[in-house]
Order: sequence, then C-alpha cells, then structure tokens
Amino acid sequence: MSKQVADVDTLFLHEAGDDYAVVVRRDDERLLRGRLELKSTDAGPRPGRFRVKDGDDEVPRRPEQFVEMARRARRIRLSEQTSRGGRQELEAMLDGYQLKAKQVRTCRICAGKGRYSPLTSETAIEADDEHICPDCAKRELEREANYRGLRSGARDRLEELLVEVGDLERVRNLLSGQLDPELTKFDEISATTDDIDLVPTAELDVHPDLTASLEQFDELLPVQSLAVENGLLSSRDQLIVSATATGKTLVGELAGIDRALKGEGKMLFLVPLVALANQKHEDFTDDYGDLLDVSIRVGASRIRDSGNRFDPGADVIVGTYEGIDHALRTGKDLAEVGTVVIDEVHNLGEDDRGHRLDGLVSRLKHYCETNGCDTQWVYLSATVGNAGQLSEQLDAQLIEFEERPVPIERHVTFADGSEKVDIENKLVRRAYDAKSSKGYRGQTIVFTNSRRRCHEISRRLEYSSAPYHAGLDYGQRKRVERQFGDQ
Repeated sequence: MSKQVADVDTLFLHEAGDDYAVVVRRDDERLLRGRLELKSTDAGPRPGRFRVKDGDDEVPRRPEQFVEMARRARRIRLSEQTSRGGRQELEAMLDGYQLKAKQVRTCRICAGKGRYSPLTSETAIEADDEHICPDCAKRELEREANYRGLRSGARDRLEELLVEVGDLERVRNLLSGQLDPELTKFDEISATTDDIDLVPTAELDVHPDLTASLEQFDELLPVQSLAVENGLLSSRDQLIVSATATGKTLVGELAGIDRALKGEGKMLFLVPLVALANQKHEDFTDDYGDLLDVSIRVGASRIRDSGNRFDPGADVIVGTYEGIDHALRTGKDLAEVGTVVIDEVHNLGEDDRGHRLDGLVSRLKHYCETNGCDTQWVYLSATVGNAGQLSEQLDAQLIEFEERPVPIERHVTFADGSEKVDIENKLVRRAYDAKSSKGYRGQTIVFTNSRRRCHEISRRLEYSSAPYHAGLDYGQRKRVERQFGDQ
C-alpha cells in the first residue's frame, strides 16, 4: 500500500448518478479523486468497480484498495446531498467492514467536481434553495461581474458583501437594479455637535443698517459665532471650513457688507460657477440692494435676463473666478477693495481649476497692494483635505467647525444603463415618502456627468423633476431653483 493511502485524513463520498464520487484528502489537500460502483452480494452491498481520475482519464484500481483506504481513513464523510437510498447503501457497505461514516453539509458544486468542501453556519453561502461554499459563490459572482464589465473596485466590494451577508442572490440582485439599502450602504458620516457659545446678533459691533437686517436672527450660528469671536469684525483674514448649510456665507457678508456700509471699501464675493454667481447676486440684491449698489461679473459682462451691465464701481461685486480674473487682466478699475470673499476655496487643490484660482488670488493681492487697499480676506470651504496647511498657505486664521446636525449615509450601487434609472426612481420615491416633523416631503438632487445625461435622467424619473446645469440660460435656472425651493 502506498504512503498516500496510509496517510488518509478524510475519505469523502458523494452520490453521482448511479455511482459515487470518492475524494481522499490529507492536510487539507486532495490526494485522490475517483468513482466507486457498488455491487449487490449475499452479504450486502460491496465495492464493485473503483476507478481513479488521472487527468481526463480514469484508471481502474482494485476494489480492495478502496476498502484499505476506508480502513486507514481517520474519518469518513457522506455528503448531505446524497439521497436517503444512496446513504443507506453506503452505510450498509461500510458497516460490512465495521466502519462508520458521518453525514456532513457540503458544497454541491464542489462535490460534483470531486472537491470536499464542508460547510458551517459561518461559511455557507445561500444560493437559490441551497448553500454553497464561498469559493463557488465568488466564482458565480465573478461570472456575473465579467458579463457586466465591472471594475476591480466594484468586484472587491461585491465580494465583501457576499461574505458579509452570506446570500449570493441578494448580492447578485444589486446588479439588476434592486434597491437594498442595507447592502448598498458603504459608510456613515456621524452627526457631531460642538458646545459653542452663540453670539447674540444685538451685540455685534456692525453698521446699524446691517444690525437691522439681522433682526430676524436672535443669535449667530456656531461657525459664525466662532468667526466673530476670533476677530472677523476686526479685519482678520480667516479660512472658514464648515459643512454645507452651516452658515459660512453670512460670515463673508458680516465682514464685507459691514465694511462696505462703513465706507471701508467694496466687497468682492467670488464663486466658481455662473449659476452660483447669479444666485448670490440675486440674494445680495434682495438683502442689501436698498443700501448698496450690487453688480455681477461672470463670463459674459451682464446678467442675461435683466441687461444690467457690470459696474466695477459697485459696492458689492459678485463674480466667478474667471469673470473677476478677466476684469483684472483687462485693466478694470475696481477702486478700493475692502473685503474679498472666495467661496469654495478648496478648488485651489484641483488640477483643472486650481492654478487659475491661485493666479487670480495672486493678481487680486497685487492689485490691492498696488492700490493701497486695506483688504480683509475671507476664504470659505465645506471640505479641505489639509485645512491647517491651506490656512498657512493663505496666511489666514483657521476657523474650523465640524458640527453636522444629521448623519450622512453614503451608498454604492453597481447597476448601469436603464437599471441606474430604476434605482434612482426608487431612491426618489424613498425620499418623497419620508416627511419631516413640519410636514415637508423629502427632495432629491441627482448628480451626473453630462448635460445630455442630466436631461435623460430627468425625463425618465417618475416624479416631477427638471434638468439643471450651466448650459441653461439664467431664466431657466432660476425657474428650476424656485420650483425646487417651493416644494
């Protein structure tokens, strides 16, 4: 008898048609794979024919060799998938040699291919009406991923989910447009609250007209209070880093509008996009138009729907980075600049826009120094990778406020084409069906990578929607903004 036969750890038997698959293992490695046919004798079922796999061939072996292996095996296992009749036949055969076998839960796919893969509650992956091993489940998922052309990052995430939930069909359904928030959830940015002493608006040392416009607020918001307490109204340059909708814009207004009303120079409020410039221009005109002259400078020299031309002498100028940069390059006299507010200053770190914004800041500083302006610089951003480093680069005091009143969940989906729109519809419906404590229904903003895709998604959504992008004219964008705000 060979040493391989003498050192058998596990002898595994699995019903395969009219005969039985045989797998011999030692030290977690397969030593032998074969097929066993039983024959009926007066003493009961006994080994009839025994064939061992050798590549694509089957080599006949003496039936007695199977009996020797069975006697030498430390354990004999029968697959759970073997029928009751087959199991009884095998047990009767083994009993004839005073051998006992134990039924085990195994992977059917592996068993059919001559592999022994016992399953436990921790390793079993549910697939249709059965359970298979993780390796077979991953191979099934890999085939689906190949068919759909998924990249390595998506494949890795799907495999993580497969191991995590142990359900192949549930994970595979993600590829066909089914919405499963428990699986698509990638992580959650927790809500955070900081204990900040809020500054009463009545105590602000600002121009009386600005105080009057702030009467609707009893106190400043936390990030605004931090900025004021750290010298905002004393002309100190500041970098304000705080999440969206925490009140950063008013920080710039407090500094710039106050100085403009006191005759200490105009405010430049710079944003990256025309749509944002139009929005801020309208807001500032509504809020301060009866106190100060407000103008706008974008790529074109006037607001499209009103015809108001750019006035470099205005008290408040709202502009895009490119618009103000063009004004400087063409020699426009901006007179005394008291405050420069640069929104979304994190664009300094972007490859396509960073160098342009950096050049604009340099030209603006040169203009202010050359013209003897005592300019205060306020930089605003919702996200900065290294806020401390940026504040040093800008020579501005860092005011960082990380409070987030509600947590944010981030989800990753894997569908494409029409299935993406199906998921988007489900997400829109999920948001719409939720109501706030004030009775407002949830709203949704869908971001995509092209104007064409923007219109396509809007047409296919089941709820009222509208495309919104820089290719729309000012009037169209304002209609969409108002409709969204009036929901």
